[in-house]
Amino acid sequence: MLRALHRWPGLLALALVTLLAVSGAALSVFPAAERIAAPQAEEAMSVADLATRIRSAHPGVEQIRRAPSGRITAYWFDGGTPGSAVIDPATGAGVASADPNPLQRWLTNLHRSLLLDDAGRIVMAAGAAAMLVLAVSGLALVARRVGGWRRWLAPLRGPLAGRVHVELARAAVLGLLLTSATALWMTASTFGFLPDEGPPPELPSAVSGRVGAPLASMPRLAATPVSNLHELSFPYPDDATDVFTLKTGDGVGYLDQGTGATLGWAEPSGWERISETVYMLHTGQGAPLLGLLLGLTALGVPAMGVTGLSIWLAGRAGRPRIRDNAAPGRAETIILVGSEGGSSWGFAATLHAALTRAGQRVHAAPMSAFDPARFSGARRYLVLAATYGDGDAPASAKGFLDRLDRLSAVPAAPVAVLGFGDRSFPAFCAYAKSVAAAAETKGWRLLLPFETVDRQSPQEFARWGRALGEALGIALELDHQPVRPATSTLTLISRRDYGHDVQAPTAILRFALPRLCLWQRLTGQGFARFEAGDLIGIVPEGSPMPRLYSLASGRRDGFVEIVVRKHVGGLCSSALTTLEPGGTVAAFIRRNPGFHAARDRTPLILIGAGTGIGPLAGFIRANASRRPIHLFFGMRHPDSDFLYREELEGWAAGGRLRHLSTAVSRGTRPRHVQDALVADQPEIVRAIREGARVMVCGGRQMAAGVAEAMTRILQPLGLSAEILKAEGRYVEDVY
Repeated sequence: MLRALHRWPGLLALALVTLLAVSGAALSVFPAAERIAAPQAEEAMSVADLATRIRSAHPGVEQIRRAPSGRITAYWFDGGTPGSAVIDPATGAGVASADPNPLQRWLTNLHRSLLLDDAGRIVMAAGAAAMLVLAVSGLALVARRVGGWRRWLAPLRGPLAGRVHVELARAAVLGLLLTSATALWMTASTFGFLPDEGPPPELPSAVSGRVGAPLASMPRLAATPVSNLHELSFPYPDDATDVFTLKTGDGVGYLDQGTGATLGWAEPSGWERISETVYMLHTGQGAPLLGLLLGLTALGVPAMGVTGLSIWLAGRAGRPRIRDNAAPGRAETIILVGSEGGSSWGFAATLHAALTRAGQRVHAAPMSAFDPARFSGARRYLVLAATYGDGDAPASAKGFLDRLDRLSAVPAAPVAVLGFGDRSFPAFCAYAKSVAAAAETKGWRLLLPFETVDRQSPQEFARWGRALGEALGIALELDHQPVRPATSTLTLISRRDYGHDVQAPTAILRFALPRLCLWQRLTGQGFARFEAGDLIGIVPEGSPMPRLYSLASGRRDGFVEIVVRKHVGGLCSSALTTLEPGGTVAAFIRRNPGFHAARDRTPLILIGAGTGIGPLAGFIRANASRRPIHLFFGMRHPDSDFLYREELEGWAAGGRLRHLSTAVSRGTRPRHVQDALVADQPEIVRAIREGARVMVCGGRQMAAGVAEAMTRILQPLGLSAEILKAEGRYVEDVY
């Protein structure tokens, strides 16, 4: 519901909200420019002094106005001819034209009413209402994504469009809330829905009948500073019954032109004060810096519109359409999906269709939308959860465990949890396991024992489906056909072979960048944006199941590079290690922001063995800033599988690599990469003290040995690998 409340106003009113934001941002510049250009009155100057000087320069003056910016404008008649000018308060003389800026006037009419009348004002009010809904719902969605209000500034991960969208929202949401709310207030005031004006003072029934009292002798004019002036209207010449009308921040009243006595005075009502504040907050008049800040936040709206549209389109492409999705409150079966790349949604669609054919009312939703109050008719919950990275929640499951923990009572309907993952990774189904464990700890009754599906196996999914059918007392056959991901064709341009002498055939494969369409370039889809540490999915011919490899290059390098070792019986690795230049593969990019080298000067300690050197080499290659990088690389034999040997030597000579330590596991004095760490303990301790970040890539056994060695090395500092992981200074990409 919350996502729909955010999505549809954004999509339907995108052009209108963007027009409001851009025109408002342009208008925010004028108050500041006016403040800078307008001559300002001295702080101690009174209205009496100002009026005396202006009357001396323009004897026929009829009115003086002071704008919130401090600009003073006078209007007069000279021989029957009207005149006006911006006034220099020091002399009372005109210094600039008082005519309104035509561009500002045009932008104001566009911003308020689309250059139309009341109908345009109503349309723009609808746009402001849409922006308010977007800001409020976006506020809640950001809190949900980062795991609660206390984690509002927590680091983000996921696709670039999503991260940019949320970062802009975090920076702009308060400004947009203020802007949209004040816009609606001003519209309501314009149409008379708010009592924004108090009653004026009663017109004086008796005046002195005299004229010509010096302005300096009028007590209220002499006591009122120019900074508090709004407007001073002079009496009509030769009319002894007319009076001065004075409007200030303290109220409005009348002054006798013969004696200077105050004949009536009315202080502003509470509504008037609120309306003036609202006007100031919305326009920046009187607070130019605030106006510029709000204008700057408004400029985030077009960018959020583009990234939001990109997220929506990517979501539609990555998530299959689920037909006959029952309303949340009417569904008997609730399927909650935790997915990062979209594959789990495919399994959810298959399960949804099978249960629907069996006569069930089924509703599928992301795990992040978990709210038992919405699912009042639920008789069972089925959780299909993938795992992101090292046991983290996937994108559509953010906040699920926090919501479960906050429940005062778990749902009466039982739950079944099914995990999706790849057994070749150490954190196989770790997030799904944590969900099942949390449910059991909370006392949530289990419909089925926890199960897993390895590498999107249709057979394992079907087996789980039969067990579910037995628990429900229905025949349930889940015939899932994995959807082949959208891919691009990569052409191999070069290869370098290693490892044959140690019975570990390995190749560094370099592919040409595929051609991109304009939409891909604009939205960053496909191979338009990637960097070392991201993952490339290779789909072998005759199989819909991709194999993921860490990238050893970034988009700026101008090529796609990976390091592949041949595995016995490995369909994909066998095809890649025999691929010749000119051959092609089908591939796609999967972002892996948790294993990126940040663009700063923080030292890096890179640790890898075998093909794990791939992304580490990419980090060094991209180190144009010459940040301190220490590489520890393990191999079997330097004459056989010293990957990137020539490049590493060149990078060291060019300053991109500060320190290289190798470990050779075969030979007369074998040692592993963790042994190299222990041998260089002083260097590691020094780098950690300087704030170094540790990045490990390679096999799980190697990673475990490295973590143990690092903990021993860091013990004198009161640190460990686990502590550094918790601080975000120790990351792994292991398999």
